[in-house]
Amino acid sequence: MPIHNWTRVEAGIFHDFHHAWIEEIKRTLNAGLLPADYYALAEQHAAGFGPDVLTLQGPPNGDVEVGARTAPSAGETGLLLAPPKVPLTAESDLEFYRRKQSTVTVRHVSGDRVVAMVEVVSPGNKASRYALQSFVEKAAGLLDQRIHLLILDLHPPSPRDPQGVHGAIWEAITSQEYTAPPGKPLTLVAYESGLTVRAYTQPAAVGDPLADMPLFLEPSGHVDVPLEATYQAAWQAVPRRWRAAVLDGPDTRP
Repeated sequence: MPIHNWTRVEAGIFHDFHHAWIEEIKRTLNAGLLPADYYALAEQHAAGFGPDVLTLQGPPNGDVEVGARTAPSAGETGLLLAPPKVPLTAESDLEFYRRKQSTVTVRHVSGDRVVAMVEVVSPGNKASRYALQSFVEKAAGLLDQRIHLLILDLHPPSPRDPQGVHGAIWEAITSQEYTAPPGKPLTLVAYESGLTVRAYTQPAAVGDPLADMPLFLEPSGHVDVPLEATYQAAWQAVPRRWRAAVLDGPDTRP
């Protein structure tokens, strides 16, 4: 299913879809995609950041070897060690961590360790300079704490983020510019945070199918999140009035 043009509807309509999508992602992660000692929760808050899906590592499962390094096979799951299918596009230098004077450990109220977060960018994240700056600073802070991120930005760049949210984040943590490919203003990006930060980006445009994206649970270990399948499932919950008359219909804007 192609990415829809969400600029055709008000923010509240995307917000409704947003909720459905994150529930589908959470459900898929917990339905066997994550290793046995990991789990996902929806709409949790950590360090002032409002991730849509929070991935945590719980106590070892008595029947599962912690940190198992086997790729998923029939009837079992584990972390993928092969490089992600999405290309590695950039890597920070070690200065990203050397310049930090202190770190804050983020933990969920349950005491289990936060390892990764998924965020679906909303129009509100780009609505003002303050909102965008707050989003970028919190994302950079989480990467500094070695929490992996998967950010899904299906909204076109604004004057405040001319290269999308990823461009703003990457410049904040590396002082390097990111330039989106021509005709691909939307960005899916997975951040792998270890001694350095690696960015795996998948540029996209309205009408493109969604690529599966890696969600890192530890450096060099990830699971592939089926964005296309979860997006399709969430799309079925969008009221028909908006699907047929607005998002699937012709663009009648002047």
